[in-house]
Amino acid sequence: MSFKSFDELRAACTNLWPGDEVAAKAALARQDTLTKPQGSLGRLEEIAAWLARWQGRAMPKLDKVQVVVFAGSHGVTAQGVSAFPAEVTHQMVANFAAGGAAINQLARAAGAELSVVPLEVERPTGDFTQETAMDEADFLKAVSAGYAAVAEDADLACFGEMGIGNTTTAAAIAAALFGGEPAKWVGRGTGVDDAGLKRKAAAIEKGLALHKAALGDPLRIAAALGGRELAAIMGATLAARHKKVPVLLDGFVCTAAAAPLLGLDPAGLAHALAGHVSAEAGHRGLLAALGLAPLFDLGMRLGEGSGACLAVNVVRSALACHTGMASFAEAGVSQG
Repeated sequence: MSFKSFDELRAACTNLWPGDEVAAKAALARQDTLTKPQGSLGRLEEIAAWLARWQGRAMPKLDKVQVVVFAGSHGVTAQGVSAFPAEVTHQMVANFAAGGAAINQLARAAGAELSVVPLEVERPTGDFTQETAMDEADFLKAVSAGYAAVAEDADLACFGEMGIGNTTTAAAIAAALFGGEPAKWVGRGTGVDDAGLKRKAAAIEKGLALHKAALGDPLRIAAALGGRELAAIMGATLAARHKKVPVLLDGFVCTAAAAPLLGLDPAGLAHALAGHVSAEAGHRGLLAALGLAPLFDLGMRLGEGSGACLAVNVVRSALACHTGMASFAEAGVSQG
C-alpha cells in the first residue's frame, strides 16, 4: 500500500482487525488441559493465546519469522547529539549486508529471516530544531516503504533500526506524545557524556517549541520530529496488523516509532508485545505509558531489533509447549 495523504494513512490506522477472540479462547482452553498446574507456565501461556489471537488460529505457527531493520539519517546530528559521526549509519548498513552485526547472529539463532531496508541514508532528514524533519510526501513515502516490507505470509515480525541520532528523535516523539520535560526521555544513546545529554534535551525542547502546532496530531508529530526509519517502523507495525502478523517490539527507538499508532487508536498496538526493556533511559517510562510489560530485561541498548529478535526464542518456547505438550487425558495423568 502506498499512502498518498495524512488522511488516507489516518483512516488505515483506525481501520484495524480486532483479532480472533475465538482462537484466543481456544488456545487458553487448551492450556488448561495440558500436563501442568493451570497457569504454571505464566506468561508463556499468555504468549500462546496472543499468537492465536493475532494469527487467527488456535494452533499458531512460527514457520516464517521476519526481522526487518530500517536505516535512516538524521539532520539533528548537527546539534551534537551523538557520540558517533553520522556516516556510521551508512557503514553499519554495509555491516548488516556482510553479516557482521549482532542482529545477523541473533536472527540466525532465532531461526528468523533478516532483511535490511535503507531509506535514503545519503539524504538526512531536516534538523527538527530548524525545520520539519520530513514533509508530508517524504514521511508518507517512508511509512509506505515500511508497510511494503511486511510479508503476507509472515507468522511473526520484529522491526529494528539503525540511524545515528535516532535516540534523540525517539525522545522527541515520546515527549510530544506523552509530555514531560525532555530530560525525562533522553538517554546516552551511543554513549554521549553529560554535556551531550544536555545538548539532546536542549534540541528536543527547541524542536517541541518550533513544532508546537503539530503536537495534537500523532502523525504530524512523527513527521515533524521523527526519521525515515521510525516512520517505516510505524508503517510496518500497521501493515502487520492488517496482515494478521503479531509483532515483537524492540527497544526505545522502535517503541517510540510505533507509539503514534496508539495515539490514533486505543487498540493500535494490541497486536504487539514488548520484547524487552532497554537500558536507554526513557524506555521503561515509554512502555508504561503504552501499557506494555517487557518479556525480559538484560540491560541491552543496541537497537537493530536485537532485543525483539532475542525474544523470538521465548515465543518459540511458548509455542513448543502449546503445541507439543500432552493433555492429561493423552498422557494418562490424573488431575487434582
